[in-house]
Order: sequence, then structure tokens, then C-alpha cells
Amino acid sequence: MDKLIKTISESGSFRAYVLDSTETVRTAQEKHNTLSSSTVALGRTLIANQILAANQKGESKITVKVIGNSSFGHIISVADTKGHVKGYIQNPGVDIKKTATGEVLVGPFMGQGQFVSIIDYGTGNPYTSSTPLISGEIGEDFAYYLTESEQTPSAVGLNVLLDEEDKVKVAGGFMLQVLPGASEEEIARYEKRIQEMPAISTLLESDDHIEALLNAIYGDEPFKRLSEEELSFECDCSRERFENALLTLGKDELQAMKDEDHGAEIVCQFCQTKYEFSEADLEELIND
Repeated sequence: MDKLIKTISESGSFRAYVLDSTETVRTAQEKHNTLSSSTVALGRTLIANQILAANQKGESKITVKVIGNSSFGHIISVADTKGHVKGYIQNPGVDIKKTATGEVLVGPFMGQGQFVSIIDYGTGNPYTSSTPLISGEIGEDFAYYLTESEQTPSAVGLNVLLDEEDKVKVAGGFMLQVLPGASEEEIARYEKRIQEMPAISTLLESDDHIEALLNAIYGDEPFKRLSEEELSFECDCSRERFENALLTLGKDELQAMKDEDHGAEIVCQFCQTKYEFSEADLEELIND
């Protein structure tokens, strides 16, 4: 089971989240049949949203949209405060690597656009905030969003590593934030460690990348583990939800579906589950 561990420095001046999101991203790849670049881009977005959702309380839902104008199109993710996340990428078929190293490319194919966060507190007045994409690598764009939109200086590292067959090998990351009251001396120490930190891909390839991330973030500084929370890819779609969607179309459109198409098939964008509605099902909806 994937997990997110929340920690805080003993001084109370810094907090860090570290994540293992391997099964989350692996499930997303399987459901959407994504190729290499699309897998990494979608995976990074899911991890970013898992971090954002971990900052919320109650029954809030957080939608993250990475809106680019190039090959990937839009990447949409929805997460809740229970560790569940779902998402999709408009173009699952981007598969581009550097010829010399085989490194999967993401940033150049996101294009210009926005990192958008929509937080629904369940009150009917969702809060929307956005910042421009600065690199298209998603981790850097997320860090910029946290610093500019939420006014919290943040360092972020997240990535998805693939095996020789372009299947998800490991996925995860971290977020480090400066809290009020941090001294200049403390900030300088943490900044130095982050600057000297090994590449996130190197840390993720460690035998225990959760511990490797924590060691890289804190070094010899004492810290406390506050909680460990389970994470998973989980879609909340249902036949009933799509029935309700069909009812909004009205009798004429439902009758046309019944007469011309002899039924309807609806595919959930987030998990690719198919829901079949026969002529008899549509007739029942028309009568309702």
C-alpha cells in the first residue's frame, strides 16, 4: 500500500511530507494505457495532488489541472482527504525519450499554460487558484504554485521511474515547507541541504526511498514523525451517477439514443470503467 508520512522538525520551523506513490501511478498507467512520457506526466500530477490533499481537512476535494497547450493537452486529477486520488491525461500516447540516455521527456511537451488548484470544501463555494507553468516539469510548477499562490516557501521533488518495458518501477516524492518562526540560520542550513540533495530519481531508486528522502531532507537535524497515511488510486464513479447524468439530457435526447443507437455506453474519463445502458434501461429513464 502506498503511503504519505508527515514530519516536522524538532524546532517546529519546517515540515516535510514524503510519499511512496508507486501503486497509485502503476494503477493509473494500467487503466489509461499510457506510454512513457504521458505516464510520467500523469504520475507527477497525481503525486502533487496527493500532497495538496494531505494539507486539507474534513470532506474537502481537491482538483488539480495542469493545462498545457502542447502534446499532452490537459492533465486532470481529483483527490480527497482520505488518500484517494484519480486522474487522466488527454493524450495518453506521448512517448519521447532522449536518444543518448533514454531519459523520458516531459517539460518540452507540456507547452505554456497554468497550474490550477480548485478546493471544494463542500459549502458550494470552491476556492480556485492558479499560477503559470514555469517549466512544464510539474514538480517545479507545483513548487512555484505553493510559493506564489499559498505564500509558503516550498521545495518539491517528485518523479516516476520506469523499467525497461516502460512500466512503472517506482513513484514518489517529497515536499518541504518553511513555517513561521524559522530563523535565518535554520533556513540557510535547509537550503544548503536541498541544493546538495541527490537527484530525486537517485533517491527513489534507493532500497528504502522513504528513509532516503527523510535523510536527504533533515540530515542530522532531529525531527518527529507525525502520521502515516495510506494512499491509493480510487475512482468514485458509479452506474447511479451516470444514470443521473443521462436524466439531465431530457426525454427527446434519451429517446433518440434509444431509437437510433439502441442503447448507450458511457466511459468514465478517470478510470475507463464502461457502463452499458440498454434500450430497456433508457426506456425506464424516459418514463422516470
